[in-house]
Amino acid sequence: MKGNEKLLTVLNQLLADELTAINQYMVHSEMCDNWGYDKLHKAIENQAKDEMHHAEWLIQRIIFLEGTPVVSKLNPMKIGATVLAMLTNDQDAELAAVRAYNDAIALAHEVGDQASVDLLIRILKMEEGHVDWAEIQRAQIEQMGLENYLTNQTESVAG
Repeated sequence: MKGNEKLLTVLNQLLADELTAINQYMVHSEMCDNWGYDKLHKAIENQAKDEMHHAEWLIQRIIFLEGTPVVSKLNPMKIGATVLAMLTNDQDAELAAVRAYNDAIALAHEVGDQASVDLLIRILKMEEGHVDWAEIQRAQIEQMGLENYLTNQTESVAG
């Protein structure tokens, strides 16, 4: 089924966003693992896996609409040097994703592609969950202090 060219372009832009997020999250996750923040490592790794699903679903949709998925394009990544910088950069990226998905949903409505609307809403809800998670982490840092927050991100080691 031939899809709308403008929508296909937007779907590929969203795909580039997702592929970039996967890489940024994986780097952040591995940095946390290296620093011994096991809980944060796992949480960020799980978000990377969510982004992988989003990319997969977008690729499937683009192919269904007889487009060509562009998987070689990445946006600039913003790798944080500290946990707070990571959380801030990831939250900023997620907020941009929410805006991009809302715009894409409006376009899909405009061109009469309800199946794309449904997919984009499904992904949007997950992206909003990522924003919420980042807001919670930043609130915890603000309320309990960075040191206490980071202490809570380590696994207890039995002696």
